[in-house]
Amino acid sequence: MNWESLDLSILGPAFLAGVLVLSTHVPMGQEVLRRGIIFIDLAVAQIAGLGLIAAASFGWEAHGWEVQVVAVTAALLGAVLLNQCEKRWPEIEEALIGVMFVLAATGSILLLANNPQGGEHLKELLVGQILWVTYEQLIPVAIIYAIVLGIWFGFDVHKRRLGFYSLFAIVVTASVQLVGVYLVFASLIIPAIATRLLGKKRRLSAGYLIGLVSFALGLSLSALFDLPSGAVVVWMLAITAITFSTLFKKYAEALSK
Repeated sequence: MNWESLDLSILGPAFLAGVLVLSTHVPMGQEVLRRGIIFIDLAVAQIAGLGLIAAASFGWEAHGWEVQVVAVTAALLGAVLLNQCEKRWPEIEEALIGVMFVLAATGSILLLANNPQGGEHLKELLVGQILWVTYEQLIPVAIIYAIVLGIWFGFDVHKRRLGFYSLFAIVVTASVQLVGVYLVFASLIIPAIATRLLGKKRRLSAGYLIGLVSFALGLSLSALFDLPSGAVVVWMLAITAITFSTLFKKYAEALSK
């Protein structure tokens, strides 16, 4: 255990990245759970990742505008396709989402097959590199998230299928570059599951609390024990969610007596 590794110059930007991701993922995750399309985030994140890998194969700079355009375009096309799936084949939508995820994932593997650093690129896409995030990287993400949240809460566009999928695609494209596919999925779904029995307002605040505690603990433990930060945060989300659900159940039982 290395206490000197608790360096705020590294953990500070990483935690702020987590705060930004949670700002959009908590309400979106609750909508995903309500719609019953649990694996949409994995599919869209993987499609965005496929776009990133495809753009990188052209030799473009990892955070250049060309790469962002390709990634967002890929995610939006995936969103349009998912919208059509929900409209035409609602009874098999979850299965089609799974197929899209597998195709995007294997497409990424094929594109990286002849790349000497392909395995490392794939690991970064899945697990993320949140500890290497800088404040400068977070500025455009914060602007995008602020616009999306304004539309989400101000205009209820997400209640329409295409509006929901489009906003979701934009957010996930930004998030997957910050924290990776696994943490995108976990931060969307785990707080939503843990708070599903609460009222709407309490569900939102409790979801944010679970996420913030999990990111703070996960980043600190990953630094102390020199473990992959994204993976540790995912486990902290699960543990914190289970703890919250258990305490809430006991509280509800005590009130009913």
